[in-house]
Formats: sequence, C-alpha cells, structure tokens
Amino acid sequence: FFFQAEDGIRDSSVTGVQTCALPISAAAAKETVGFIGLGIMGKPMARHLLEAGFPLVVHSRSQGPVDELVALGATRASTPSEVAHLAKVIITMLPDTPDLELVVRGAYGLLGAMGSDHLLIDMSTVDPIATRHLADVVEDAGASYVDAPVSGGQAGAEAATLSIMIGGAEADVARAMPLFEAMGKTITHVGDVGAGQVTKAANQLVVGVTIEAVAEALTLAEAAGVSATKVRQALLGGFAASKILDMHGQRMLDDNFKPGFRAKLHLKDARIVQKAAIELGLELPALEVMTERLNALVDSDRGELDHSALVLLARGQ
Repeated sequence: FFFQAEDGIRDSSVTGVQTCALPISAAAAKETVGFIGLGIMGKPMARHLLEAGFPLVVHSRSQGPVDELVALGATRASTPSEVAHLAKVIITMLPDTPDLELVVRGAYGLLGAMGSDHLLIDMSTVDPIATRHLADVVEDAGASYVDAPVSGGQAGAEAATLSIMIGGAEADVARAMPLFEAMGKTITHVGDVGAGQVTKAANQLVVGVTIEAVAEALTLAEAAGVSATKVRQALLGGFAASKILDMHGQRMLDDNFKPGFRAKLHLKDARIVQKAAIELGLELPALEVMTERLNALVDSDRGELDHSALVLLARGQ
C-alpha cells in the first residue's frame, strides 16, 4: 500500500461541549502511536508527537518524510497493517475519503490487524457520512474510532497551534487527549463520531467564503485606485477583522501563493460540504459560489497554489 498524504508539554486552550484537558502523563507518553500520512501537515504533527515523548511508528507513500522522522527516532512501517501490529493508537492524516477507506479496509489495511485495545484517530478531512460508516466497521472489529479533523494549515501544524474538532466517545477522547495537546491549541470535543467532520465542513465553508470575500474586497480597492495595503490595515481594526484577512490578505498583497493549503484540497472539501448539504436538504448559496470559484482556479491549472490564489480570479488573471 502506498499513498500521498495531505499534508515538551504545550499549553492548550480547550473549549466546547464535553472537553477533556489531561496532562501528558508519564504513563500516557509511553503508549506507542502509529502515524499514517506524512504530508505538508502530517509530518510536523508527527514530529510534535516525537518531541512530546511518544514512541512513534510512521508510514506514508512518500518515503522522504518517513526517512526524516526515522532519523529523529521513529520506527518505519511498510504497510498500515504493520502500523497496527506495532501501535495500539493510530492517527491517520490523509487527503480524501477513498485514501482513508484504502488505509483501513485495503488488502494491507489496518482493519485486519486491529482488536479491542486499538484506537483509530482520523485527523483527515473526509466525508462525515462515510466517517460514521467506517467507524461502524472499525467498531465491529472491536476497536474504537475518533474523528478529529484540524484547522490551521501548515503554519498551525508546524507551530502545534491547530484547532482540533473531535467526534467520539468520551473515554476514547480522553485517551487521545495527550496526543491532541501535543499537536494543537484549541481542542473541542463536539459530540459523537462524525461530529468532528461536520464541524470541519462548517469550518471550510466559512474559510472559503471569507477568502473569496477578502479577495474581492482587496481587488475592489485596487480597481478604485486606493491602497489595498491600507484598506486591509483599516479593516483589521473593525468588524471585518479575521485571521483570513490578516494572513491570506497579506498573501494576496505579496502575491505569495506557496501552498499552506492547496486550492485543489479546498475544492475537495467544498464538494464534501455540498454532498452533506444535499443529504440534509439545505440550500447554501455562498457555498455554491465558493465551489464555483475554487473549481475555476483548479481548472486553470492552479490547483497546487494556496487557496488565497482565488484573488487571481477576482483580478481577472
């Protein structure tokens, strides 16, 4: 099996319905953790676990990141099944739902090697409905499942300041909490399995729509002969202020579209939200505009750029 991933004790801000803020105890630190998917976000997340003292088993389609982490003390696994043989707690950080299905249910997947003492923590952004079905399959094998997608992009992964949105049973979340504290800052137990993915879908809707709004606002300023830099500065002092305006607005001003989160992955996320909206019988007009714009960016062979490159479309480029 091979695939491409998405991609000290730290203080954490833990908020939300049913939260568990547990210290990284010596006993918890001894539990070996498997990590599958060492992409742009997965690799720094896995590195933080090593730094926090967790013995780590790693697997990824791209061997470069595996080599880097092995050099830092991790153990290499050649298949997901081998990861499950070596670690009872396993984190997946993968690009899309089919990748997760393959890792769990494929010929060399996790499922055949999992038992009652295993906990699978999926931190990918995938389909909420598929998540619930996959959790049922894992639980039928006797193991436990937590979905915990993240927000914060590459910068958040590297700084261990990710927002982590969690769905799962309270006991399973408590077991996973020391790991979350090593990788994130805002850690919220939202509800049962699948609730994390629903929260992430909502997050991606807000982020995408806001990036498009910022792109249009700065383009409007430029077209009117007003300094977009000063407009952004002014807006950051009012109700329009946001992390998107701050970080992505600066990217747009700098024409810096090196990916922190690729446009093609945000388009994948937008389609997940679309699917959920259809299943729930909802009309979400802003989602449709956002999806159309992301699709146009990807169709213009710019899907590998950061999603802040939506400003190029606003400029007519």
